[in-house]
Amino acid sequence: MKQADAARLHEVGQGIFAWVQQDGTWWLNNAGAVVGDDGVLIVDTCATEQRTRRFLEAVAEVTGGAPVRTAVNTHQHGDHSYGNCLLPDQTMIFGHEAMRNALLADDVIDGCPPFWTSVPNWGNVTRRPPSAVFRSELTLYLGRRRVELRHPGHAAHTAGDVVAWLPDERVLFAGDLLFNGLTPMVLMGSLEGALRSLDWLAGFEPEYIVPGHGPLAGASELPEILAAHERYYRFVLETARKGRENGLTPLAVARDTDLGEFADWADAERLVLNIHRAYADASGGEADLIAAFSDAVTWNGGPLPTSV
Repeated sequence: MKQADAARLHEVGQGIFAWVQQDGTWWLNNAGAVVGDDGVLIVDTCATEQRTRRFLEAVAEVTGGAPVRTAVNTHQHGDHSYGNCLLPDQTMIFGHEAMRNALLADDVIDGCPPFWTSVPNWGNVTRRPPSAVFRSELTLYLGRRRVELRHPGHAAHTAGDVVAWLPDERVLFAGDLLFNGLTPMVLMGSLEGALRSLDWLAGFEPEYIVPGHGPLAGASELPEILAAHERYYRFVLETARKGRENGLTPLAVARDTDLGEFADWADAERLVLNIHRAYADASGGEADLIAAFSDAVTWNGGPLPTSV
């Protein structure tokens, strides 16, 4: 089965749906839909026109074509936002103010660098940033249904991460603060911030979690998912610390690193990106994204895999 054909909606609560794209690797995100009394809230779109149309068609089928009145982007990356332009014109899109600024500055949508095995074909998509932004938190009501949009208070996966939390149903759309069973990426965020976000996520005490990538999870699985993230982030920080002390480049450090328990996680080349982030944070500078991805391609022995 092609990965595109494997994507489908899962009902994780009454009128609460998660769109899961297997196998969650590069550009294959999870998204969601929440049905209220007066319409639908969309949580993230997808990377391409084709994938976003499939997602929205599936939502329309299970909701009887209920109007999509609102949407939220959990962060700016294209796999969660490039399909925004396919939402109805009247849909109000929400996001963190840093997310809006980052999407407006994003140029990958105009011409993706050839870092992947086949440069993604976005289709007929155009940049559509949120039209309503916030800094800390915002509560939406879909009729009687409450949805809380919250920012962790610091950079983590990105500077503008947002989760969508349904407190009555205890469902958490975590965005890319969580990669379930895949290598996390913090190149555009902060390793220390990503670590701090783990306790913040645990504090919601959700019954059901929709990660940004990878399989859905229940409450009993969350502690180990968070613990694995913590081990990985600390592993990257310690690896980068030793590399800086020895005067090594991020690529040289990554080449000399045994991934250990993380070797089976998909997208292992993100180690290089994350070490670039750690080096930038330690020096007080900003990561060079092109250099980081170029090093990741070199570490990988060729372009990065993608099915988009």
